[in-house]
Amino acid sequence: MSYSLPLFPLQTVVFPGGLLPLKVFEPRYMEMVTQVISERASFGICAIYEGRETDMSVKHHAVGTQVQVIDWDMPQPGILHIQTRALERIVVRTSHKEANGLLIGEVEDVSVETATAVPPELTLSAEILHQIIKEIGADKFAQPHDYANAVWVSYRLSEVLPLKLSIRQNLLEMNDSVARLTILTDFLKKQTN
Repeated sequence: MSYSLPLFPLQTVVFPGGLLPLKVFEPRYMEMVTQVISERASFGICAIYEGRETDMSVKHHAVGTQVQVIDWDMPQPGILHIQTRALERIVVRTSHKEANGLLIGEVEDVSVETATAVPPELTLSAEILHQIIKEIGADKFAQPHDYANAVWVSYRLSEVLPLKLSIRQNLLEMNDSVARLTILTDFLKKQTN
């Protein structure tokens, strides 16, 4: 079943369960975020494949992620700092541009991946992720930390590893957490050789 959702195209990929801080200053997005906060609603983030974030004619991938604002601050007039938490993946079926330039998508939810145990041959990935999170800071990652869950581990590794945007997008679009984790483990092994 489809529903309408405001879209925020960005030069990033957001994975379910992830935290993403954003600085909002464009009038169309200030208006959108203000409305989202007041209505306790959500919006969609889709990675850009052509154009820049400030372009009105930007082109974005169809698969993105629905996010909610969990904290906000306005340290100076005209600039809004928000902390978002990613919910689930969405696919944008169609979209239209409002008069102020804001994109509104007709979206559908992508099926939620079922929690799956990290296979024994892929535990290296969970161990490396644990070290990365210790170095970056556990507070930068939403609780709970579930190192035994291949879905959670593969999403978090997809966020923190130095991957091209197109690779992150491909990983987001995958519906198999073990396959995603296998790809990431292979990447990690190549980096350590």
